[in-house]
Amino acid sequence: MEKISVLLADDHAVLRAGLRMLINTQPDMTVIAEAADGDEALRRANETRPDVVVMDITMPVMGGIQAIELIRQSLPETNILVLTMHDDTGYLRSALAAGASGYVVKRSADSELISAINAVHRGQMFVDLTSFSGAFKEALVNPLNEEQVQPDFKRVLSQREKAVLTLVAQGYTNQQAAERLGLSVKTIETYRMRLAEKLGLRDRAALTRYAHEVGLIGPGKFPPAGGLT
Repeated sequence: MEKISVLLADDHAVLRAGLRMLINTQPDMTVIAEAADGDEALRRANETRPDVVVMDITMPVMGGIQAIELIRQSLPETNILVLTMHDDTGYLRSALAAGASGYVVKRSADSELISAINAVHRGQMFVDLTSFSGAFKEALVNPLNEEQVQPDFKRVLSQREKAVLTLVAQGYTNQQAAERLGLSVKTIETYRMRLAEKLGLRDRAALTRYAHEVGLIGPGKFPPAGGLT
């Protein structure tokens, strides 16, 4: 019997070891490669061509959302399952828009991961909603309405604010966004405060949903490089 080949991408070595042990105990699965960041995940995926990539979202060097897009572009037959700590609608929408076939929160990994790998390998969508609140489920099926999405956001936001918003929505931490844009962490925090004030959106989930709805992120939309003004 041919086993489902899996690539693990997560920046925590201890977690990867636990996941590898769990997956390798399955008679029909095997871990063939690992990666500690998005850039390495892309490289190792192209080298090994796994059936399934189990991918975290928040990773150094390259965020998981961008890595998902690039892997799907180069390896359309490889299915991607997001395994993350983020249990909010924004991250889920971004991951699915980028090309992921499944989404599992890490606290549900013991009970859901194997079923999720099998499902995405069969070409099915797998989203574990058991960990989420009713509000999360409602937000998942109901996108932002027209009043919530400002049609003139390009005029409302500066280029720098749009760059910061895009990176936040892609899952970058303040430190990672600062390094990518050549700014200080304090400056990134200031820009995030301005975004909250201008858009009336106070948390990362809401900002991510907004960025997706206005087209700043999604298929083919990559985080901006440094040097924006």
